[in-house]
Amino acid sequence: MAVEKITMPQLGESVTEGTISRWIVSVGDKVNKYDPLAEVMTDKVNAEIPSSFTGTIKELVAEDGDTLAIGEVICYIETEGGGVAEGTTSEAPKQEASAPKAEAAAAPAETDADAPNKSRYSPAVLRLAQDNNVDLAQVKGTGAGGRITRKDIQAVIASGNIPTADSKPEAAAAPAPEAAPTSKPAAPAATSAPKAQPVNVPVEAGDIEIPVSGIRKAIATNMLRSKHEAPHAWTMIEVDATNLVGYRNSLKNEFKKKEGYNLTFFAFFVKAVAQALKEFPQINSMWAGDKIVQKKDINISIAVATDDALYVPVIKNADEKTIKGIAREITDLANKVRAGKLTSAEMQGGTFTVNNTGSFGSVQSMGIINYPQAAILQVESIVKRPVVMDHGMIAVRDMVNLCMSLDHRVLDGLVCGRFLARIKEIIEKMSKENTSIY
Repeated sequence: MAVEKITMPQLGESVTEGTISRWIVSVGDKVNKYDPLAEVMTDKVNAEIPSSFTGTIKELVAEDGDTLAIGEVICYIETEGGGVAEGTTSEAPKQEASAPKAEAAAAPAETDADAPNKSRYSPAVLRLAQDNNVDLAQVKGTGAGGRITRKDIQAVIASGNIPTADSKPEAAAAPAPEAAPTSKPAAPAATSAPKAQPVNVPVEAGDIEIPVSGIRKAIATNMLRSKHEAPHAWTMIEVDATNLVGYRNSLKNEFKKKEGYNLTFFAFFVKAVAQALKEFPQINSMWAGDKIVQKKDINISIAVATDDALYVPVIKNADEKTIKGIAREITDLANKVRAGKLTSAEMQGGTFTVNNTGSFGSVQSMGIINYPQAAILQVESIVKRPVVMDHGMIAVRDMVNLCMSLDHRVLDGLVCGRFLARIKEIIEKMSKENTSIY
């Protein structure tokens, strides 16, 4: 018999942690290799974690709602063969490298498989307790066997009555939870983001309390990290899209009948951005701590919203695609998001984000950068406005604002201004005579 561990897998590029939204198995369940164990949410994708072994679930280290870093142990499986799957280790729980050394002194019975779970803390519980100076020895657990859960720590923090020790040997001696090896210089920065603490908000009669879902927590974490780490700057340009509007409207009915999907304005804007990125490759970059990485491929992330979440699937090599091809990908990706069928691979590799905020009537907005990208462009609503033309003439034109948020560590106003000016030029010249959708 051997005890194998299952760890939080890498669920997407730049994803550093995942939240257990629901366990599919329980302790004692028998599973086959590749059977789903748990549903996990990140800021980019929902996914199931498959088993790497055939065996019996021995222990669930994490609980529903726990957020763990990539590489942290989520459960243990007892197998008969004793073989080790690629990317895992056959260490028993007592040999787990990421278990804090001080924990052994605090809970010597931990090595006994039949002992209660009271003094066995998940990495998420340890991290939350250490961040808030909570003495775990003084916290009463509500989990199985008296185990302390993440919700127990959050309740203690919310109460304002935080138990602390005079000296904190556990916190001082505890190493950071084990993380998957990575060569990305920027990865350690994930721990530098401020922790969002529970807030004691009075609840009165008639108020509605809505639990924060796993995906909402993941979105909040990524947005907080982006705003904390990237110094955001913002700029805007207005574009005369009158010719584009006329051209697209002359094609849309025939296109829908022939192709079976809509020819949206957004496809034209994505194509214009892809062309401009090719001419201004500095924009297609990422901050990597001690260097800036200028990406070769132009992979455009697009924001797709559901009722309670926001996803960013990626159009790969957008500069090589026609307007028709981009329109088809926008439709396919959006349909997959809303049907819950988007894959992890379709969320990875984005180098620049374009957000269609105009779809819900916005005319000006300030987007948060899709970390670790260097910028995000908001395409606002196209509206008819009086515009002063040449020779002082006033005409009603179809105008659109393009709003850009940028990481000022990577980009400066000059190059971003030129980039936006080029997009403006491309959009204003789009017409039947100058632009092919095929």
